[in-house]
Amino acid sequence: MFIRIVKMGFHAEHIPAFLENFEQVKHLIRNSPGNRLLELYRDKNSPDIFFTYSYWDTEQDLENYRNSELFEEVWTFTKRYFNAKPEAWSVDKLISIE
Repeated sequence: MFIRIVKMGFHAEHIPAFLENFEQVKHLIRNSPGNRLLELYRDKNSPDIFFTYSYWDTEQDLENYRNSELFEEVWTFTKRYFNAKPEAWSVDKLISIE
């Protein structure tokens, strides 16, 4: 399993627009080929910071999504509201205890 973590900071006045858009596209992203999980988190101490966690079967599945029209639309909409450069990490899950 391949996991992508993205940290995004937003101008406070644009957070509602980001959340509304995410609500509209979340199922489209989740249903992209190879996607197994999509989660959105908000930092408890800095409410303008959000994280997405997405689980992919393979790195190629993520790359296919990143080269899709859907990603282009989502990212074009989202990035105009950033208050800082986004950060992203690609990680492999080593251990999970439930």
